[in-house]
Amino acid sequence: MKNVFLGIRARKLLIAGVFSALIVLFAGAFNKGSFAGDLFFDVPKGLDLDLKIPKDNPITKEKVELGKMLYFDTRLSADETVSCATCHHPMTGFGDGQPVSTGIKGQKGGRSAPTVINSTYNDTQFWDGRAASLEEQALGPIQNPIEMGFTLEGVVKRLNGIEGYRKLFQSVFKTDVTADGIGKAIATFERTVLSGGSRWDDYNYGDEKALSDSAKRGLELFNGKALCSSCHLGFNMTDNGFHNIGVGMNNENPDLGRYNVTKNEKDKGAFKTPTLRDVERTAPYMHDGSAKTLEDVVELYNKGGEANKWLDPKLKPLNLTKQDKADIVAFLKDLNGMPIAFEAPKLP
Repeated sequence: MKNVFLGIRARKLLIAGVFSALIVLFAGAFNKGSFAGDLFFDVPKGLDLDLKIPKDNPITKEKVELGKMLYFDTRLSADETVSCATCHHPMTGFGDGQPVSTGIKGQKGGRSAPTVINSTYNDTQFWDGRAASLEEQALGPIQNPIEMGFTLEGVVKRLNGIEGYRKLFQSVFKTDVTADGIGKAIATFERTVLSGGSRWDDYNYGDEKALSDSAKRGLELFNGKALCSSCHLGFNMTDNGFHNIGVGMNNENPDLGRYNVTKNEKDKGAFKTPTLRDVERTAPYMHDGSAKTLEDVVELYNKGGEANKWLDPKLKPLNLTKQDKADIVAFLKDLNGMPIAFEAPKLP
């Protein structure tokens, strides 16, 4: 698993230490800072410096390294065949490149795996926002019978039976392996999966040549006629909200998304607005993976979504020309960050 690529370029990241030579997730100079007494190094250009790090789960070098091991370890699943990286792999934009994910015993889930990229900035996690934090999210798939099919008690017992993990948990948390520690370590690693420094960022920082003429027209459409920025806004290109755009609502038993969490009628068929960072690398699109290409996505919005009782009122036919659509896609592709290589961890 060497030479896996991340859409990450470094610029001012607050963190508690530098990675070892074998686990390189960020490039650039490292400088000492005064953030809570920690060291900090660069966060990718264009991203917010506030990584929403919980006070009870500060970032440290050792915790990131432990979280990365757990993230790639299939022993967190009941039959030892599925890891977090199975459905959120660096080579496929920290998703899995499939319409819906596959768990233990070849079971198919009902939703596409959302990217982990920049998930530290999310207000909630999962397509329906049912997890309030990355720590909570990290433990969800372990217990899902279709995904990793295990129990927290089972995974804790298994990992405590591995001397290397016991030593690592003692070093990081001063305890043996616990479910709380597993969630905190994986979440800490995921907070380092950042993408910025795109051509769009360079353009925003004053490089007029960073975007092609087509991409510049696409940006103008994105912020204007195409109405994209009404939901995909800010540095992470998302409002962190939930919207019904009609995807899958014509199915016999549609996935009701956010409604399953809130039970509010207005939330039927609503799903979280995903980041558009590295969007070219995270196909297919939508919660069910039904849009295979960026062109498919643009066409869906061009026709005003799929009609249904709960359709978001922001959606309406856009009457985009063929050139308009091509320009928007050109801009979206310029939201990719600069990939760099790293080596996968050696597991205990």
